[in-house]
Amino acid sequence: MTCSRRTMLRGLGVTMALPWLESLSAFGAEINSSDATPPVRLACLFSGNGFHSEEWWAKGEGQQMQLGKVLESLHPFREKLLFLRGLYNEQARIGGIHSCQTGNLLTGAHLANGGEIRSDISMDQVVAKHYAGQTKVDSLVLGCEHSIAALHKNYSMIYSSHISWSSATTPTPLELYPALAFDRLFRDEVSRTDASVLDAVLEEARDLKRQTSKSDSQRLDEYLESVREVERRIESAGKERRLQGWRPTLQKPDISRPADGVPQDIDEHMRLMCDILVLAFQTDTTRVCTLKLNNDHSSLRFPNLISDRGPTQGIDYMIHHLLSHTNNGDWLKVNQFFVEQLAYITGKLDAIQEGERTLLDNSMILYLSSMMTGSHNNDQLPVVMLGSGGGQIKTGRILDYIDQPNRKMCSLYLSMMDKCGIQRDRFGDSDQRLAEV
Repeated sequence: MTCSRRTMLRGLGVTMALPWLESLSAFGAEINSSDATPPVRLACLFSGNGFHSEEWWAKGEGQQMQLGKVLESLHPFREKLLFLRGLYNEQARIGGIHSCQTGNLLTGAHLANGGEIRSDISMDQVVAKHYAGQTKVDSLVLGCEHSIAALHKNYSMIYSSHISWSSATTPTPLELYPALAFDRLFRDEVSRTDASVLDAVLEEARDLKRQTSKSDSQRLDEYLESVREVERRIESAGKERRLQGWRPTLQKPDISRPADGVPQDIDEHMRLMCDILVLAFQTDTTRVCTLKLNNDHSSLRFPNLISDRGPTQGIDYMIHHLLSHTNNGDWLKVNQFFVEQLAYITGKLDAIQEGERTLLDNSMILYLSSMMTGSHNNDQLPVVMLGSGGGQIKTGRILDYIDQPNRKMCSLYLSMMDKCGIQRDRFGDSDQRLAEV
């Protein structure tokens, strides 16, 4: 069976892209054509304030690779992982902390100070422009914490709140609401509605199943159920009122809870965003996603995690930023919680088969922070990448650039853009590719 360039299920007000199916030329060509190869997807995940100073490390390679406690949830995927040591962002070392270390993380630009906003287009948006028009959504930029509007060390904290930039003066707007992010993927208009996406396309889905192979029919059922599960969880998000941090004297709201808001629980919020990222890639609704799990200088708290202070104490006695200065056991648990989101995405992508490879193999998932530890040190940055960009990257390795003449983050970005079919002479502060990537 052959189809138009994108295979869709359509219903009233709904357009739902399909996952890769062997029975269909879902990427615009006959099955046996080289043009039917699944596209390369790019995701950039960020968490602020660095990591535990003693537990971000890796050694060995392949199945023998060992990982520090921060990264231990990635152990099952060590053969599909690159641990990059020694990379740094030269323009982030001009004097400021937090804002100045974050606003150019994906741009390599010299940031304006004094409250002015000026960075440059970020790597993810360069890739999004390259893919523009080939997918329903050019890029999905998700966040789990509101932007900060203030000055810190003479730099706007807008920089602390954004890593994706559409232009030098425009940070790409963050979508904080899982329901609206979900709607953007599957609805023709983003608006509040009580109708289910699946209900709108169910009849066409049944017709399609009759034209596909047995394995594709099962794959389609699994995909539709995953969409349904996200719908269920979005509907229930926020019904549990697990208040974080300071407890006000009013225990219950005295007005009706606003509909379709940000989930109250940070663990549910992050997990929903992770699922939406996977669905976006699985359906080829977008090929570029940036997920900012928190801000640099973050105010998040973590009552979902058990503190070393006692079994009844959550890690909500101190905000993320202040906790990063402690380097204690609770800080390690928070680090592990963030990396578990990456591991969750990795596992989901790796379970989705796309031809001879998995969706993870056809992706590049970059995870990084703006500093190595909460001490603001950024002489080198914590960087991990998962996936092989469609078989173009040899994984299961540690690449150490600490003593190399070229160790710029923007050199990594040039190499990654190559894998997406973008050849540029220069990006940010680099005109060289990163060796071995």
